[in-house]
Amino acid sequence: MKLLIVEDEEDLAMGLKRGLRKNGYEVEWIGEGRDGLALALAEDYGCVLLDLNLPGLDGLDLLRRLRAEKPQQKVLILSARGSVGDKVKGLDLGADDYLVKPFHFEELLARIRNLTGRRFIRQDVVVCRGSLRIDTGSHQVYVRDQRLKLTAKETQILETLALHEGKRLSAETIISQVWGEDEDLFSNAFKVHLSSLRRKLAAASGEDWIECQRGLGYCLKENPNEKA
Repeated sequence: MKLLIVEDEEDLAMGLKRGLRKNGYEVEWIGEGRDGLALALAEDYGCVLLDLNLPGLDGLDLLRRLRAEKPQQKVLILSARGSVGDKVKGLDLGADDYLVKPFHFEELLARIRNLTGRRFIRQDVVVCRGSLRIDTGSHQVYVRDQRLKLTAKETQILETLALHEGKRLSAETIISQVWGEDEDLFSNAFKVHLSSLRRKLAAASGEDWIECQRGLGYCLKENPNEKA
């Protein structure tokens, strides 16, 4: 499901974007009101997360115009304006819900699910590459049918690479999927877990399964006999 964040506070928007992506949403962000309105009218979004204090076009004006042209669009206001009057005005103009900043991320997720009627149906995937088998349902990894003892983070890194078959992932992308936080905070932890994962895979299979190319990112090899 695709979400649109219209928010001029970049740090907040980036944090929301990472968290929502980790929870399975496709997310776009824009920091200006007029551009936000144009995107909301041009694309189909499951929900628009709308700040009110926006440059270019105020959030309430954006909401008013969006409702006039696209009345079915779900809109969740995220605002520091927390008075009863502000909430009433936003809801009267057509917002489907109103969440006052600061808020807990889990509450935001619950409100999005409530607005969109989204219920997650997990599709477990088993990825097989030669002697390597990765069961994303049970979170277990096997080499030649022998279970490999990995830490939770090592397993998550391997699953992330396996589920993006054919794509190279940057360290930032993997960190956002596994830790859900800033790259700067967890880059050292990622390197430690990745190094340990590669050693365990090599010890069990005699093969180097993870390829890394500077500037291009990481991927799970199709042919583990290839040199990284």
